[in-house]
Amino acid sequence: MAILYLTYPLSAVAIVTLALGLGVWITRKFQLDWRLYWIGGAIFILSQVFHIPFNVGLTILFRRGILSVPPTAWLTLFNAVILGLSAGLFEEFARYVVFRWWAKDARSWRKGLLLGAGHGGMEALIIGLLVLYTFIRMIALRGVDLSTIVLPNQLITAQEQITAYWSATWYQSLLPAVERLFTLVCQVSLAVIVLQAFTRRQIRWLWLAVLWHACLDASAVYSVSLWGIYITEGIVGICALVSLAIIFLLRQPEPVEIPIEKLPIPKLTITPVEVEETAEKLDNTRYN
Repeated sequence: MAILYLTYPLSAVAIVTLALGLGVWITRKFQLDWRLYWIGGAIFILSQVFHIPFNVGLTILFRRGILSVPPTAWLTLFNAVILGLSAGLFEEFARYVVFRWWAKDARSWRKGLLLGAGHGGMEALIIGLLVLYTFIRMIALRGVDLSTIVLPNQLITAQEQITAYWSATWYQSLLPAVERLFTLVCQVSLAVIVLQAFTRRQIRWLWLAVLWHACLDASAVYSVSLWGIYITEGIVGICALVSLAIIFLLRQPEPVEIPIEKLPIPKLTITPVEVEETAEKLDNTRYN
């Protein structure tokens, strides 16, 4: 258990490093500024402002019987599909809104990479901080009489959670960092897919992104419920490899910016015209 004091915070640091490190690599490699990275991060937060209440509201509707629940045999698959679709719809439409109205200049493959890195990076930053917060909280709760700070009906659950946390193996404590690595690749691929709706002028790419996102999340939710964390990480890893292939298959040449040369303004020359003055012409202009 002593090694967990090292591996848990190491996992948090690794997640934060991955999130920011990808942004550093893309900005330096393609000579971009951080604007699109932080735009991607902001839109992730904004998407969750609507996504999380939607899921909570949907859960309430099912619990109250307003929406019918499928048979128990299909419940795991049903939950996976619903959660996957809601994540795909909210996050990919949010990404579309960014490309359409906020990041109008992001119409190249490298800029799509950076925006996707910001989207996935902000998610990773939040999770990394939560991992660190959980570690600090679990240290604080060790040796504390939980009955003095936890309600009686929650005492057994709290004890089980603390026991499970400190009973993990060192490699289990590092799994959040591995998962974030895979997820970052997937998030970048989704940004590149949505970008095609603008570079190819075909809205179907947005729906392909929604579908791919839904498949990613649904497979993870379904797998972890049936087969556990290790098989789930393997599936997410395979999805990350597919996402990496998508990123490079959709790579397009960078748009060529043709500089507009300033042409010199021609000088206007006025040539004087000599008019012969006669007595008759002077008479005609005398009263004009």
